[in-house]
Amino acid sequence: MSSTEVLMQTISNGNVNAFRKLYGNDTSELKKHAVRYTSLLKQFSIAFGSREVEFFSSPGRTEIGGNHTDHNYGRVLAGAVNLDNVAVAARNNTDLIRIESAGYPRFEVNLSNLKPDKNEQFTSAALVRGICSRLNELGFTIGGFDACIDGGVPKGSGLSSSASFEVLIGAIVSELFNAGKVDPIQNAIIGQYAENNYFGKPCGLMDQTACAMGGLITIDFKDPANPVVRRVNFDFVSTGFALVITDTGGNHADLNDEYASLPSDMKAVAAELGAKVLRQVSLEQIVQIAPKIREKVGDRAILRAIHFQGDNQRVVDQVAALERDDFKSFLDMVVESGFSSYMYNQNIFPVTNVKEQGVSLALALSELVLKGKGAWRVHGGGFAGTIQAFVPNELLDQYISTLEHVYGAGSCHKLFIRQAGAGKVEL
Repeated sequence: MSSTEVLMQTISNGNVNAFRKLYGNDTSELKKHAVRYTSLLKQFSIAFGSREVEFFSSPGRTEIGGNHTDHNYGRVLAGAVNLDNVAVAARNNTDLIRIESAGYPRFEVNLSNLKPDKNEQFTSAALVRGICSRLNELGFTIGGFDACIDGGVPKGSGLSSSASFEVLIGAIVSELFNAGKVDPIQNAIIGQYAENNYFGKPCGLMDQTACAMGGLITIDFKDPANPVVRRVNFDFVSTGFALVITDTGGNHADLNDEYASLPSDMKAVAAELGAKVLRQVSLEQIVQIAPKIREKVGDRAILRAIHFQGDNQRVVDQVAALERDDFKSFLDMVVESGFSSYMYNQNIFPVTNVKEQGVSLALALSELVLKGKGAWRVHGGGFAGTIQAFVPNELLDQYISTLEHVYGAGSCHKLFIRQAGAGKVEL
């Protein structure tokens, strides 16, 4: 661990290799993060006293291929991005975990009780308790620590701020108490366990895995208990394209039923073929049985099943295109995926509020600027929130000004795929 004074001197101007790996080479960006880390150190000293500490970083993630495929044991293509959650942390030699985050009330978790608490559901404390409980069950050491966290992954941005937080906590416990021995995939599975069983939200494993692993990865969830994760070697920076996520500002508050309908529709079709999930059946089987099941499961369910089969195969084809350096074919498939989500998966706007179609409008504006030159698609869950675009650098200013004209200044986030997953920042 390093003292506060030493860390302050190290990061004073941002000119450190660790920052360049996480945030790129832009001088102004590096200085911004130097201020961010310095402020976090000062916050920790005020809250918990000055002592030896460590920095940790956990990236957000972007889904690049496979829209709503993971929950039916499908394939995804995802990448860690340069927006991250950062923590400064140190052991406190007690059974208490004490966490402060800007904009949120301070909370504590007493490790003497690791059982789920219904009164804690949907809180950060529930996630921390669940992570520590599972680590303890798996034979890892847990203990009390103090931490201050700066949430640089915007909540509701579609970049998985909750998954990033989960694997950040896992990385802290791994480093402070277990010499970094919790591997990234295990960290991801533990985060998912906490979200499912303590926080109270069913979720797949894509988000946690992408945040924990870092880089560009493809994940095959055919056996969800043992997902196959493989790194994809491709340098997006060299393409001359920027990855832009636009927040359309939609409200997710009343969309639980919409989100729940996606896996249930898909699984309803699978059940008619004697299977649990769509990964266990083929497109040919779905088309064959469609006339017999339309009235029972509904046409939307069949359309969503067709989307699953298309996007699940498309991930394989996208990875192949990237690995043979065929970026144009990759972009074409991004657009195909986007249209499939719109026409078949139907997760672009809620049917209960057709007047509000922020995602639809953002996709239309993207096509006006990028058709034949870039790619665009819904990003993540859909219905509200964010879209994703691959924008040639020469069109970047035009694209951002077009989207921000409608959605407001700062709604577009220019990102890049970062290689480092959740872990200690080696300053």
